[in-house]
Amino acid sequence: MNWEKLYNMQQELDNYIADNHELEGKDLYHERHLAFLVELGELANETRCFKFWSKKAPSEREVILAEYVDGIHFLLSIGLEKGYRYDSGEAVGTENERTKQFNHVFIVAAAFNQHPTEEGYVQLFEEFIHLGKLLGFNEKDIYNAYLEKNEINYERQDQGY
Repeated sequence: MNWEKLYNMQQELDNYIADNHELEGKDLYHERHLAFLVELGELANETRCFKFWSKKAPSEREVILAEYVDGIHFLLSIGLEKGYRYDSGEAVGTENERTKQFNHVFIVAAAFNQHPTEEGYVQLFEEFIHLGKLLGFNEKDIYNAYLEKNEINYERQDQGY
């Protein structure tokens, strides 16, 4: 995966948003972190992996992938703000069950928020990548979905989203 290309694309999008919303130079770390957590929750909701009380099927794969990529957008954006980078290593996550891995990503995200170190950022990114693998996504899926969602994000900005 060419993560540097995605970081560059995310920087362009972040700059575009900052220009459109007069946010130049503003520290948005806490907003970005909360947005990541919200996207993580929305992703869990679409997978329905924790909804033991429901017989309703998970959302379609493409819907789940789109939610997953929303999380990637915010992780990239957080890395840019903090000056941190994730570059593809073999992301070996902690859990091998979806619900447990979602919980683990929340825990790692909370720890990172308390102590936003580069090591914590890389760990959070790796755990999120592992979650994507558990959801059935490979690097090509993630890359292509990111490109598609990036275009949508520009369109939304142009429409006053």
